[in-house]
Amino acid sequence: MLSARNFPFGRAVRPLWLDYGIALGAFGVSLLARILLEGLGDFYYLPMVPAVMLTAIVTGRRGPTLLTVMLAIIANVLQVSRVDVIDTTANALLFFVVCWMVAGMCWRLRDARQRAGDLSRRLARRNQMLDGILDSAPVVTIDRLGRIRFLTRPARAILGVAEGAAVGDPLAAYVEGFVVPRTGDPGAGDPGDHETIWTGRRGDRPYPLRIQTGLMPDDLDGHHATLFLTDLTQAQAADDRARELHTQLNRVWRLNSLGEMAASLAHELNQPLSAAANYLHASQTEVEKAGLAGQSAGRTMGLAKAQLLRAGAIIRRMRELLAHESRSMGVERVAAMVADMQGMLGMIERNAGVVIEYRIDDREDIVRAERIQFQQAMVNLIRNAVEALDGRDDRRVRVTGAAVGSDLYQLTVEDSGSGIETGKLDTIFRPLMTTKSAGMGLGLSVTRTIVESHGGTLAVGRSEMGGAAFSFTLAREHELEEA
Repeated sequence: MLSARNFPFGRAVRPLWLDYGIALGAFGVSLLARILLEGLGDFYYLPMVPAVMLTAIVTGRRGPTLLTVMLAIIANVLQVSRVDVIDTTANALLFFVVCWMVAGMCWRLRDARQRAGDLSRRLARRNQMLDGILDSAPVVTIDRLGRIRFLTRPARAILGVAEGAAVGDPLAAYVEGFVVPRTGDPGAGDPGDHETIWTGRRGDRPYPLRIQTGLMPDDLDGHHATLFLTDLTQAQAADDRARELHTQLNRVWRLNSLGEMAASLAHELNQPLSAAANYLHASQTEVEKAGLAGQSAGRTMGLAKAQLLRAGAIIRRMRELLAHESRSMGVERVAAMVADMQGMLGMIERNAGVVIEYRIDDREDIVRAERIQFQQAMVNLIRNAVEALDGRDDRRVRVTGAAVGSDLYQLTVEDSGSGIETGKLDTIFRPLMTTKSAGMGLGLSVTRTIVESHGGTLAVGRSEMGGAAFSFTLAREHELEEA
């Protein structure tokens, strides 16, 4: 198929027969011109030269060009009657050499125009790409005095200036204490290696601003440095939210741990207190048999027994309070609750040098849960998984979530550690039982209590990653899913 864009100086896209047709057409026109000029003088080969040039430039092929040259020689020999064969042959050879040299120049001209066209198109595409990048990147260029020479639309939005404004203004008017980078500053030549956090101002409002610097070679057209701006307001707000969530979860963790410890102590103390009350009751009975002599001691024992019974009642009430604590359950999306934790978990990820992978299916993930308690349980499991990777080369934690059946949503936290010894699987959920040298033995116990308060069961198994896999389920809310 012919392409108007590539004709006549583009790359050959025509079939070969068409190029030979062009050669024949060019020769025919030149022959007609020679015949018409015959009465004006002896032009011989001269009218044929344009045909050779046209064929060479348009087709760019040696075959059609050679055909035009040979046809011109044959036509000239047939039209001009010469007795001297040597003269005819010499003229034909001279015409051939001259035309072939002219064709060579035409081919080089054609190739040069092709290369120029290709370069022009590449430059146009590159300019379009750069325009697209600059249209989406917050870039500012400054001169040696720190005055703004150019800024993109996103940069204007960050600095809070209107289109056409700020050019010629010192950047220090918008960035507090800005210092113009100089050659020799650490990393100043590479925008990726040198960045500084500054304080920008939009009106009277300060905001954190990161500036990455790259110096231009030889101050190109007065532009001394290219600055890449990043408004850190949202990033700082996200860090603040992550720290706030971390603080809140730590507070909930302490309260949950205190409750778990109190429940455990209540369970353990209830039996010895009951035994002591029974012993006092028996002693009181024996003393009362002694008559008047034992009445005073009996009354004292009765008072002691009453206090023991009172302590037992207090402990029972504490256990009931902890066991039947009403939690503020709400309708939540699992994907949203996990996403809310990722800022805080990112800090754990960076500090521990691990990779936490999330595979949370956000379809059919509406459940009934207490958001903070759920997040506390997840953080406990993820922290345990991270700690299990200590000293391992493969340091991966995977968090998965998906609907199971028609009524449940299951969450699993697994790691690439060494797993849990079979003999310890029955004891890891008991209060005050720990496998860590500095552990209190409350983490998994608290987590299990939280899961059970949500109507689920915390289970542990072997992960396909090699380590442990802790999983639990939450009840789904079908009515809201259908709505």
